[in-house]
Amino acid sequence: MNKISLVLPIRKAVFPVAGMGTRFLPATKANPKEMMPVVDKPLIQYAVEEAIKAGIEELIFVTSSSKRAIEDHFDSNFELEANLENQGKEELLNIVRNILPKGISCLYIRQSEALGLGHAILCAKPAVGNEPFAVLLADDLISYENNASCLEQMILKFQEVKSCMVAVEKIDPKDSVKYGIIGVSGSFSTFGQIHKIVEKPKMELAPSNLGVVGRYILTPEIFTQLEQASFGTHNEIQLTDAIASIMQKDPVYALEFVGKRYDCGSKLGYLQAIVTYGLQHPEVAAEFKQYLNSTVS
Repeated sequence: MNKISLVLPIRKAVFPVAGMGTRFLPATKANPKEMMPVVDKPLIQYAVEEAIKAGIEELIFVTSSSKRAIEDHFDSNFELEANLENQGKEELLNIVRNILPKGISCLYIRQSEALGLGHAILCAKPAVGNEPFAVLLADDLISYENNASCLEQMILKFQEVKSCMVAVEKIDPKDSVKYGIIGVSGSFSTFGQIHKIVEKPKMELAPSNLGVVGRYILTPEIFTQLEQASFGTHNEIQLTDAIASIMQKDPVYALEFVGKRYDCGSKLGYLQAIVTYGLQHPEVAAEFKQYLNSTVS
């Protein structure tokens, strides 16, 4: 492991957003799946807010040619702002102007080919440089209420171990074919070193019921492993394989975070997120709850 990486804070986060979102066609034919709204904010904004809350200063988006809407969302819209100002809609104007706080920078890198999550992260190498960084997948919307966010919990642990780390949660064993699954020792409680990681194994071959979700902290060594990786399932460069290679030399850790994850890459998970966040939204919560009660009764 490069010792330079061990003395640096986590300042940068990579958001792989080049996927095609085929599970939500036709909605994603012309619109990025990351821009699908949960109440009044797109999925990518929730992920960005989690990163900023955890102290991230530089946002690195790995995009494709169809994801221009993401760039536009985080850019200024002078015409919209002028119209809101002229109409005296100060509250909406402040919302639009503060999508990104001051001091937060955005960088967009084009992933020219759809070669998997590992390849998307490798595309970010020039922007990340020689320091540890976070990876957030916007499909995984993780609520935390009064707790520290998932990424904050991970960064706190990273300060202790200074090694690659994945977020995990207990899954239904029959869903193991949808996840990277870790193997742990009997002493693992909610945090510890992992001994194995397997990409989407069959239930009978899964080393545990702990599935990796869309939050990672990685050290620069990951780029070396990704550059050396061969193409795996679906002719893609798998991040899981690169993490497994790192484990041969250095420890890798897993954190079973405190919080609730919604798999917004699936229709059911997305609908569950909308219901939950709708019931928490100060503008619509009361009427929405009344509507739901009348619908299910």
